[in-house]
Order: sequence, then structure tokens, then C-alpha cells
Amino acid sequence: MDREKLKFPIGKFDKPSKITKDILKIWVSDISTFPKRLSSEVLSLADTQLDKQYRPDGWTLRQVVHHCADSHMNSLTRLKLVLTEEQPIIKPYFEERWAELLDTKSMPIEPSLKMIEGIHERWTVLLNNLTDEQYGRIFIHPEHGKTFRVDENIGVYAWHCNHHLAHITETKKRYNWE
Repeated sequence: MDREKLKFPIGKFDKPSKITKDILKIWVSDISTFPKRLSSEVLSLADTQLDKQYRPDGWTLRQVVHHCADSHMNSLTRLKLVLTEEQPIIKPYFEERWAELLDTKSMPIEPSLKMIEGIHERWTVLLNNLTDEQYGRIFIHPEHGKTFRVDENIGVYAWHCNHHLAHITETKKRYNWE
């Protein structure tokens, strides 16, 4: 299979030229439903399956689940910063290094699934109650050297949910684990 398709099974995030209320509703739904969709795909997997890489030189499915907890925890924090500060400079982190830590490489996935459930529940409450002004608030991402709007970042994380879920579902299909 094509290495690019293994890495980006749903393609890269493509920001629409205009972010409408309908698009935001879909994105917030993707974020809101992610914990259940993820749990339904991974809870039945054996440890040997969770320790399978979704692509050569990629993370294991276990690392993907833990990464989602780490990443989404950071995203909720960033949203709260942008809602309470003027153009905050967010703190980037080395996700590839976090993925190599003991808790990510070898712990059971259940603690991260619990984190994801709680994070997404709180995140969804905020996302469903943003004002038009708040959608347009920005934060500065020093790693990328640019600003991001809240509405755009909602899309990035809806994509992120679906992107990593596809790593799991496509791996299950490739190995006939369905």
C-alpha cells in the first residue's frame, strides 16, 4: 500500500475557504462523538494487536490511543487559553518524544480512553457555546510561526480525530481483525 495513504488515510486537513456554521456543526460532532467511536474500535483488541504499527516506522495502535489523549488534552488547554487571554502564544510539545515515554508505549489504553471521554465532554460544552467573536479569536503557534483561529483549529482537531481513527480502522481491515 502507498506509504502516503498509510500515513494520511483520510488525506491531509484541507481548510475550507469559508468556515460556515454548518461546517462547524459537523466538526464539533466529529469531536463530540470521537470517544465512543474510538472505544468501539479498540476495546476488543488484544495487546498483540494494540502493539502493531499502523504503518512501517509508525506508532503502534496503543501509541495512537495515548497520543490522542495527550494531543486533545493540549488542544483543550489551548482553547481555554485563547478564550481567556489575548492572542496567547501556545506551548508546543514534542509529540514524537511523548509517544516514546513509558506510559505511551506500554500502559493499557483504558486510562487514556477515560481521559479522552472527559476531555471531549468538557471540550464539547465549550465548542457548542462559542460566540461568533470567540470563533475568530487567535492564538500564536511558535512551531508553525503563524496564528490560528479558533474555528480553524476546531476543523484541525475534527480532522485529527478522524485521521487517527482511520489509522486504527484501516489497520484492522488490513489484518482482517474485523
